[in-house]
Amino acid sequence: MKILLTGATGFLGYRSLEKLVELIDIEQVIASGRTLKASHTVGHEKVTYRLGDLEEVAFVESITEDIDIIIHAAALSSPWGKREEFERANVLTMQNLLKAAKKYDVQKIVFISTPSMYFEMRDKFDIKESDPLPSKFINAYAETKRLAEIELENSGIPYVILRPRALTGRGDTVIMPRLIRAYKEGRLKIIGDGKNLADLTAVSNVADAICLALKANGDAMNNTYNISDGNPVVLWESIAKVLLLLGHEPPSKNVPFWLVKTIAGGMENWTRLTTMKEPTLTKYGVGTLAKSLTMDISKAKTLLGYSPKMSTDEAIHEFVNWFKKNEES
Repeated sequence: MKILLTGATGFLGYRSLEKLVELIDIEQVIASGRTLKASHTVGHEKVTYRLGDLEEVAFVESITEDIDIIIHAAALSSPWGKREEFERANVLTMQNLLKAAKKYDVQKIVFISTPSMYFEMRDKFDIKESDPLPSKFINAYAETKRLAEIELENSGIPYVILRPRALTGRGDTVIMPRLIRAYKEGRLKIIGDGKNLADLTAVSNVADAICLALKANGDAMNNTYNISDGNPVVLWESIAKVLLLLGHEPPSKNVPFWLVKTIAGGMENWTRLTTMKEPTLTKYGVGTLAKSLTMDISKAKTLLGYSPKMSTDEAIHEFVNWFKKNEES
């Protein structure tokens, strides 16, 4: 089996690559990305890195030839940005991959999507994949990821869509580092009552889900799956745990949700009129820190055979140990 893994140089990509090379059925992985970093590189005889831009048709066709299954993990993932950039990075790239997949008779596509499309600036619990989506998505990232899902669903190519929530663990350069940076800059305050629940997901568990998706057949195919650790946590307690493990005193001051949301809205409006540079606060960022969002993963358990092997607590310790080593080096 020959695999194309897009986004292979990112957090989820390289952690998935570590597990893919261990699968006996896989003889080669074409690992696609933009920039290769030593900290996120997997050296193995099965792995061939191909760096390039998925927005370019010629590049996509060159890496898809002779491929059996595509794992599409590449994306522009950000709470802020120009809509056209998200359309190119998330929708156009899917269109290019689908064209190449049809040309070269790819057997299956495993697409890494997002539960950000569930978000509505209010508490939501035990969300099922079949629940109605918001009439308006919170941002361009969520909207374009859903558009990419629709492209895949309508393509006629067998697929599995995974929606993993808030990845945590060794190699995270986004979620936890962003919070740590905000803390060190004196910007991290508890928004709301600090009791909101969230699903976090050990990146190792998502990599396991991807491996299961490769083997999926029958009723498991052509489905969308929520992926998490299956044990929602009080978000601010987990943030405090990370900070304490790093030797910091976690924030204890609460600020009203309505106030921070209002300030974030003002920052967004000002930025739209000026530089379009990501503002210090976004409404989505504020909402994810203040509102509960948990998902039902029973479908993944039943049809994919998914069972979280690593706990959220273990993933937090894994991240902290890795982060400390990188800070020291």
